[in-house]
Amino acid sequence: MRSKRIFLAAAVCCGTAALGPVAANPASTGLPWMDARLAPGERAGMVVQAMTLDEKLKLVYGYLGADLEWKNSKRPAESRLQSAGFIHGVARLGIPHLWETDAGLGVASQAGPDVRPGTALPSGMNTTATWNPGLAYGGGAMIGAEARAFGFNVMLAGGVNLVREPRNGRNFEYGGEDPLLAGKMVGAQIRGIQSNRVISTLKHFALNDQESGRTTLNARIGDQAARMSDLLALQIAMEEGNPGAVMCSYNRVNGVHACESSYLLTEVLKQDWGFRGWVMSDWGAVHSTVPAANAGLDQQSGMPFDLADYFGPPLKEAVLNGWVLPARLDDMARRVLHAMFEQGAVDHPVKPAPESFDRKAHAAVSLADAQEGMVLLKNSAGALPLKKTAKRIAVIGGHADKGVLAGGGSSLVTAEGGNAVAGLEPKSWPGPVMYYPSSPLKAIRKRVPSAAVSYHDGVDLAGAARLARSSDVVLVFANQWTAEALDVPSLSLPNRQDDLIAAVAAANPNTVVVLQTGGPVTMPWLAHVPAVLEAWYPGSNGGEAIAAVLFGEANPSGHLPVTFPASEAQLPRPVLDGYPEVKDLRFDVDYHEGAAVGYKWFDLRGEKPLFPFGHGLSYSEFALSGLAARVKDGALDVSFAVKNVGKVAGKEVAQVYVAPLGVRWEAPKRLAGFQKVDLKPGASANAAVTVDPRLLAMYDSASKTWQVAAGDYKVILAADAAGSKALSQVVHLEAATYDVRGKRLR
Repeated sequence: MRSKRIFLAAAVCCGTAALGPVAANPASTGLPWMDARLAPGERAGMVVQAMTLDEKLKLVYGYLGADLEWKNSKRPAESRLQSAGFIHGVARLGIPHLWETDAGLGVASQAGPDVRPGTALPSGMNTTATWNPGLAYGGGAMIGAEARAFGFNVMLAGGVNLVREPRNGRNFEYGGEDPLLAGKMVGAQIRGIQSNRVISTLKHFALNDQESGRTTLNARIGDQAARMSDLLALQIAMEEGNPGAVMCSYNRVNGVHACESSYLLTEVLKQDWGFRGWVMSDWGAVHSTVPAANAGLDQQSGMPFDLADYFGPPLKEAVLNGWVLPARLDDMARRVLHAMFEQGAVDHPVKPAPESFDRKAHAAVSLADAQEGMVLLKNSAGALPLKKTAKRIAVIGGHADKGVLAGGGSSLVTAEGGNAVAGLEPKSWPGPVMYYPSSPLKAIRKRVPSAAVSYHDGVDLAGAARLARSSDVVLVFANQWTAEALDVPSLSLPNRQDDLIAAVAAANPNTVVVLQTGGPVTMPWLAHVPAVLEAWYPGSNGGEAIAAVLFGEANPSGHLPVTFPASEAQLPRPVLDGYPEVKDLRFDVDYHEGAAVGYKWFDLRGEKPLFPFGHGLSYSEFALSGLAARVKDGALDVSFAVKNVGKVAGKEVAQVYVAPLGVRWEAPKRLAGFQKVDLKPGASANAAVTVDPRLLAMYDSASKTWQVAAGDYKVILAADAAGSKALSQVVHLEAATYDVRGKRLR
């Protein structure tokens, strides 16, 4: 019940109801497009007709909202201090400026002295691990409200790149490895952000799946495989969230830079999917004027990160001499305006009011997200929850005495209280390494005031083992810092932390490991510890969230949104292409796994992971029953029941997979639906999902259709991709064809 109350509070404090009536804009009096009753497209079209050439060009050229000394660049005076970006509006036509902020975990600041302390959500991986779209919406609504309060009307959120490469340094920002789960969860967050009349992006478009060589690598993949994996995740997120903008990525795709790929930007996004907003570049991802504009890029972002101001004077020259048609420039400006009208940026102008939001309520949203996303990976011999009768508790490693870890790069939010562990390397981009001042040690001590809770930093393995030996229970905090612009060299924990855990576990078998990581890690010590809790990067209130889960105040209900491999040898590319990075080196990354990403690859190869996709334990027990799969008018509906057969209230994620029998897919099965239920002991609930027909089909590139083959299909109800608690039923599907957006044709 507590999490439901928090979500409702977030909706009240962060939703559109808090915005009040449409604000009057004196400059817009009498302008016909200011009639909010008109459709966004009609309003945008009228504005474009009234604009001069130079006004259109202003709208498609983005500045950095911070000084960049090494490029001798100064931010526009109208921009917000240390912000991600700024685009000039057109005051005489009532069109406001666009103020842009990073990113998907909260309101971030560029480097400098004038940071904006805000509320940091847990990592995107943590939020996706909740398998709760309502919670993702609430988190988006919260950070969108803070963006608006700080004076921003564009938030560079909505990261949905699939985890093809578990060593990718930005995986923590994203939504896992499955297109349905990632698309649904990130789409819900986008919708939440935009409930504040703040435009959200969807990024990074597309196939930006590693950081090594991200500006030079060439992702090689066929159209069918892309449409059934990374592009499907982005398509679902677009449909669920209706983002105002899409950000094209740094990398090349099949030889062409993403931001000048007519295949991606015009054919797939705008024509096939019907996207009506605008395409902005990633900061530094533009390489041309005429090819980029004609391919479908609508706005150059973040100058001076690019080598030239491609959409400045060169674009004007290109329009005047006919290399870029005036109609194309009109379309670029119209798309920006369409999103501004549709998402309320014009009718609800932003005005900085940083004290207008309830920081305590926002902290509660972050706390609830963290608690629900933590995944109990292992729990044997009743190791967890911790008993408050313990007399001697050892807390070892991970700077747990100071705070909780955050990921690095553009998504980094500066929380209230600043960095709890300052001075760690790297100190500059993509650092600083940030620890939010929410100390797990302090939160643990608060819960057991009569116990002796001792801390050891874990640097001296022998000293840590001595403390463990003299304790009743040991909590080892092990961290993996990941960041934008960097991939990790391996899936092993860095800085001899595997050795630390092994030494401590040998000294005391009652050792619990708490992981703060950006994604999967290997665990050579797993057999020697009774319990492992994956806490991801738990956000502003992470210390409290970890302690609440460890002591059973919050029942863990997170399920993995990504497969944990047993070793790198199991991956499609055991050796990470382009690592260590050589500057300006161009190289290919061959996605030979195609659409078989994550658990699909493991199923296809018959590999047993360390922990499967969808895995997650609870302090309670749940039973699945009553599976009934029915086909009506071509639609597959699946109903079932979930019962809490344990002794404490908890939440279970029921997962529906479909496996073809006699029909060949890219992998043996696919996630086709999921439902999270909250149950008291002894209670049961009925649930149902309707399967998106695209998840039952193969994409045909020649006809641009999704084709369901006639045949028998096994519907599997389970608690993870490995088939825990599995029930199954066979259904027969008739042949069917759907258009590129999933609409039935025949």
